Amino acid sequence: MPVTLIKNAAWVVAFDGRKHTYMQGADVAFEDDKIIHVGPGFAGKAEKTIDGSGLLVMPGLVNVHSHPASEPMAKGWNDELGSPRLYQSALYEFMPLFRADAGGAPDMEAIPASATVAYSELLLSGVTTLVDMSVAWDGWLDTFAASGLRGVLSPMYRSARWFTKNGHVVEYEWAKDEGIPAMEAAMKVLETAAKHPSGRMSGMVSPSQIDTCTPGLIKASFAEAKKRKLPFQIHAAQSVVEFHEITRRHGMTPVEWLGSLGVLSDRSLIGHGIFMDHHTSAHWPRRDDLQDLVDTGTTVAHCPTVFQRRGIALQTFGEYVRRGVNMAIGTDTYPHNMIEEMRHVAIMSRVVGEDVYDVRSTDVFNAATLGGAKALGRKDIGRLAVGAKADIVLVDVTHASMRPLRDPVRSMIYSAAERAIRTVFVDGQKVVDGGKVLTMDLDAASEKLEAAQRRAEAGVKALDWAKRDHMKISPLMFPSAKG
Repeated sequence: MPVTLIKNAAWVVAFDGRKHTYMQGADVAFEDDKIIHVGPGFAGKAEKTIDGSGLLVMPGLVNVHSHPASEPMAKGWNDELGSPRLYQSALYEFMPLFRADAGGAPDMEAIPASATVAYSELLLSGVTTLVDMSVAWDGWLDTFAASGLRGVLSPMYRSARWFTKNGHVVEYEWAKDEGIPAMEAAMKVLETAAKHPSGRMSGMVSPSQIDTCTPGLIKASFAEAKKRKLPFQIHAAQSVVEFHEITRRHGMTPVEWLGSLGVLSDRSLIGHGIFMDHHTSAHWPRRDDLQDLVDTGTTVAHCPTVFQRRGIALQTFGEYVRRGVNMAIGTDTYPHNMIEEMRHVAIMSRVVGEDVYDVRSTDVFNAATLGGAKALGRKDIGRLAVGAKADIVLVDVTHASMRPLRDPVRSMIYSAAERAIRTVFVDGQKVVDGGKVLTMDLDAASEKLEAAQRRAEAGVKALDWAKRDHMKISPLMFPSAKG
């Protein structure tokens, strides 16, 4: 197969078998979808050579938690919105209002546009492997495959829907079938994904939220994950409302209850994992939820941005790392920008910990690469090493936002973000070049998404418990004067 050589790279984030390490003036070569050389002096023949003298070569980022089919739709609506009587969360009162057409049904025209926008943003920020947690929709697999991303499809399902009639009490409407038929349908999606001709798709078993799933559905889902040798993820410990609901039902913390069901393991991911027994908002007797995660090998999928907007934070990322929890990172919300998410991880951990040394940038980058790969049970992604997948990101170290250049990954995280990313390869195929997505039409998708948002605005008043329109719920920053 033809070989591509990135020759004499200014910087390479190489994997030495245990950890990432910097190399300077090194070569990276890949053949088809595999890396065949990392280090100085590649001696083989290359069909294509890329001058690496102005580049940082790093592994593609692994995003373990995202909702591309819905989250981009809320941009501009949900930036500063939360329910004061539901502990600042926007989950129960507001988020369901911004995901439907005027009749309250899912806007099927908006979903592919939303997903395309998210996939594009992710690629532009260096993500090469993505866990897509969406309710299954027509055309999902082919749209994902067309993006060029390496995909872990994670169709969500549940036993109940949540709602509020007054803005301060969350209620649950339970299905008589517990969501078992929906789980079975999700398993068929996973089977189809595994057979997709792209060869870049796999699956994850994902009952939606701990408080919307019966014990039977959660245990049945975990059994499916074990049988199919797939990872398992559930939203848990993501709000004070949920913490109180689970302790009310079971007299146990969310983590403790999941442990009692036997679903904490090295194939398990907890989406968010904020409100555990040590969190100051929980006011719960300490029993050490963190140790349960360490003992079972369970991963926390940390997505700071969506919570930071509402004054909510993990306590703290650095503490979880020091205790030995496997940490991985996702983009739960817009913008689907993995590098900005990494920056938020680092800065907020230090703010909450009141210690600049609470977390190091190394910990954050590890979570976005090696931690995510470990959570997915893979040793061939999130690293630049011989035999690993050719999921490679090229960063322009001559970009003004990267200079003066001293530590390139640190400069990318804290200063340049996606602006300096030049080229992205997934499975050896170029999907971003010159800072432009090659596989999708981002501009066209953005126009469709904006039109869908206008349609959704018309339905907000009918869906809201207090019959407020969208401008009442989320007013513009400034008064609008008619000219």
